[in-house]
Amino acid sequence: MTLAVTYSRAQVGMTAPCVTVESHLSNGLPSLTLVGLPETAVREAKDRVRSVIINSQFEFPARRITLNLAPADLPKEGGRFDLAIALGILASSGQIPVDPLNKVECLGELALSGHLRPVRGVLPAALEVRAAGRALIVPIENAEEPSLAKGLIVYGVAHLLDLVGHFTGQQSLAPYQAKGLLTHPLPYPDLADVQGQLAAKRALLIAACGGHNVLFSGPPGTGKTLLASRLPGILPHLTEQEALEVAAIYSIASPQALTQWPQRPFRAPHHTSSAAVLVGGGCHLQQKRLLNRNKCYKNLIRSSRLCLQM
Repeated sequence: MTLAVTYSRAQVGMTAPCVTVESHLSNGLPSLTLVGLPETAVREAKDRVRSVIINSQFEFPARRITLNLAPADLPKEGGRFDLAIALGILASSGQIPVDPLNKVECLGELALSGHLRPVRGVLPAALEVRAAGRALIVPIENAEEPSLAKGLIVYGVAHLLDLVGHFTGQQSLAPYQAKGLLTHPLPYPDLADVQGQLAAKRALLIAACGGHNVLFSGPPGTGKTLLASRLPGILPHLTEQEALEVAAIYSIASPQALTQWPQRPFRAPHHTSSAAVLVGGGCHLQQKRLLNRNKCYKNLIRSSRLCLQM
């Protein structure tokens, strides 16, 4: 078999479009060509994958290797395609079967020893994989996060050899059993703690009941932030779809575990924050620390029903 196809997922904002990794072996001088609009970290994958295959006691094909990441007009970035590329080379060279690769999608960065390193943005990809009807293979450190998507089969893998043994039938991997993230929201600040401010509290109640926006305006120290922080506590609990959307934003923007699942988010940016600070800049959603008046303020993460206070 000289042609093999594996599947992975890119990250474009909140979406995770499918990326088909096509690996082809042909006659000619030994070389490896990677096409499909890869950025620097993806182009470097060919050197990482070569060392991974050799260090895992497999044979790196001494042939002309062409790797195509389709669709060709979609920019690819990061090390999330390493695992799919390695499996494609092994399958096209006949060292692992091709058929099982049609039923799974892979995400994960490879260390030179063959161990898998975690990546960001796994949950948005998991939701897309579930819709496609395939199973998802991720590093073991990321396995808890995609388990939030009910009905999705997740395999947590620590080393490339474990996955190869699963595909060759030598040692089957069991689907990952979720240990369970926080499933009960932590107590929100209580609106009853606010003394006075009857008109403002009534405005909050009306906004919460009707799903309206609310704007507080006034001089510093009048309790605008105090009141705004109480709004999530009187809103309904997040639905499963809303909670997954919030968790997906955390998955993309923060390397930390989803310890606040399924909390309704609240952000209180400083009143001197500019529009660029609130919305963020660049091509990718990131969480940055911005220095303003000798204090560090976290960048705003936009999500459904996000509470903003002026």
